[in-house]
Amino acid sequence: MSTGEAGGAQVKSAVRTVELLEFFAGRPGMHTLTDVQEAVGYPKSSLYMLLRTLVDLDWVEVDATGTRYGIGVRALLVGTSYIDGDEVVTAARPTLDRLSEETGETIHLARLDGTSVVYMATRQSRHYLRPSANVGRRLPAHSTSLGKALLATHTDEQVRQLLPGTLDRLTESTTTDRERLIEELRLVREQGYALDTEENTVGLRCFGVALPYRSPARDAISCSVPAARLTPAHEQLIKRSLFDARERLAAATRRL
Repeated sequence: MSTGEAGGAQVKSAVRTVELLEFFAGRPGMHTLTDVQEAVGYPKSSLYMLLRTLVDLDWVEVDATGTRYGIGVRALLVGTSYIDGDEVVTAARPTLDRLSEETGETIHLARLDGTSVVYMATRQSRHYLRPSANVGRRLPAHSTSLGKALLATHTDEQVRQLLPGTLDRLTESTTTDRERLIEELRLVREQGYALDTEENTVGLRCFGVALPYRSPARDAISCSVPAARLTPAHEQLIKRSLFDARERLAAATRRL
């Protein structure tokens, strides 16, 4: 009997394949065999054979020298299929379009995945704005308004179980103490929205609200605006538009 047949035990080769693809997905660009081996820890001979198989199947690409590897086009096709088939993304599109028109700013829909948020849909600002998170990008939940809005739908104890005591610092403004973050999440619950004040990207402020079709919530929407042109009146417009969008999405996703 194989390990895959023994009471749901994992198949080592399948686990290694997934871990390898996740390595490339999390580190865009090309990497040498040595770099990959040091990161994943597999024997170099078996790693090479696994890479060659994935190259043949277009899940991994190799450069012209044949010595560096990166994520392949098949991963893009699978990722696109996930987005295209997701009912929440489909239901949210009209609301995201309207929110973008109302605010003139960059709008995101993201999903909580462990301790991170993954961007599912984006509407770019009518202004030139960089950097901006692309669909599929993963960012720490504790440093984003999206993530904090989602974490606030969990209990304090659930947040303690989910996050480590010390959190990664992305900017000088990032909250790195879990208990301090938990205090902030209590305020998020009271006011109904989360705020990222240059905690993920210097010069950028973001407002986020969770979508209440599940409890705890797993999806949230946000609006990002450069701090330099955020006026009190524009901030109020953003908050009002986000609350209205949340109500529309709550109705649109209720059947889900």
